Amino acid sequence: MELLNALVEKGLRRELPTREEALAVLATSDEELLDVVAAAGKVRRAWFGRRVKLNYLVNLKSGLCPEDCSYCSQRLGSEAGILKYTWLKPDEAAAAAAAGVAGGAKRVCLVASGRGPTDRDVDRVSRTIEAIKEQNEGVEVCACLGLLSDGQADRLRGAGADAYNHNLNTSEATYGDITTTHTYADRVETVQQAQAAGLSACSGLIAGMGESDEDLVDVVFALRELDPDSVPVNFLIPFEGTPLAKEWNLTPQRCLRILSMVRFVCPDVEVRIAGGREVHLRTMQPLALHLANSIFLGDYLTSEGQAGRADLDMIADAGFEVEGAGEVTLPVHRADAAAAAGGCGAHASAGCGSHGEAEGGGCGPCGGHAHGAGETAQPAAAGAARTDLVAVRRRGTGTDLPPNA
Repeated sequence: MELLNALVEKGLRRELPTREEALAVLATSDEELLDVVAAAGKVRRAWFGRRVKLNYLVNLKSGLCPEDCSYCSQRLGSEAGILKYTWLKPDEAAAAAAAGVAGGAKRVCLVASGRGPTDRDVDRVSRTIEAIKEQNEGVEVCACLGLLSDGQADRLRGAGADAYNHNLNTSEATYGDITTTHTYADRVETVQQAQAAGLSACSGLIAGMGESDEDLVDVVFALRELDPDSVPVNFLIPFEGTPLAKEWNLTPQRCLRILSMVRFVCPDVEVRIAGGREVHLRTMQPLALHLANSIFLGDYLTSEGQAGRADLDMIADAGFEVEGAGEVTLPVHRADAAAAAGGCGAHASAGCGSHGEAEGGGCGPCGGHAHGAGETAQPAAAGAARTDLVAVRRRGTGTDLPPNA
């Protein structure tokens, strides 16, 4: 297909596709899907080989958020039956992080619900970062705490944070339909503050909230302009008790086309399959590894993910390999640029998908929802919420049960 050949050539040159080309990828038929995946896979392999980076989420503070993000189980007024707890102590968070590192994760993502951290919260997270790094040599730490105030990114960087995550989530034109308690511009500003402080920026999107193809292309082009080191792609899980509980708009094929479009627009960036992959990609998850070079290992913030052992088996069975702690994630030109800015690109800059989660990412107030291993999806009545696919997290951080890593 002439379109795909052109997109591969542009991807290898880091040349931005046209909006029409990006839209055309989303409009391809199911019969063309394997050709689309194969083409985007060439770009992925050119920049990242067959490596898959593993990331691990630690939920420092769950629920009780004052923001009204429609996709989020932790939002103001949420009736979702999730765990709710205040800040974990540094040693508790470090113990949770150790489980992910033991499973092969090279990055730990520290996430807290809320609009944004107070200065006291930044002090608390700084102590947590120090505790994790003392116990796990070489581990990268990404913070995801919501909207930042002046100077807070610098303080996190000074405490040893390598990256900061804050997702744009959706297009600027439709952002007000999803969230009213803060703005799209607020999110952009926080990502820019992180970059200015020398942190590796991580910012992505949520697909499946009823957006149009044009909205998806808009937000991915906006991310390309913002130029984060990593782009987490979340697939909405319509969690019971949230305003988007009945928004089941995704198929495995649709998810693969979205990931392909993201790879063509952001060819040399770490693309992470974040929340919702188990629910929406299902048995086609291995195909998505040909498009994305990064995933979350095990559980999400407020939901259970695929068992960590199953993730590792899937990566091996698909012919990929887990990226080692000593390997550099980003292509050399991005890694060198990040190192020159004082960021973590020199030793594998990624970003957390914060809230990179099933329910849709975001930052600060979000929790993902991926169904637990062994669950079977059952047909749902038209218009009914697919609660059979959503498993609320009942283990791991904040509980007496071990995390799934």
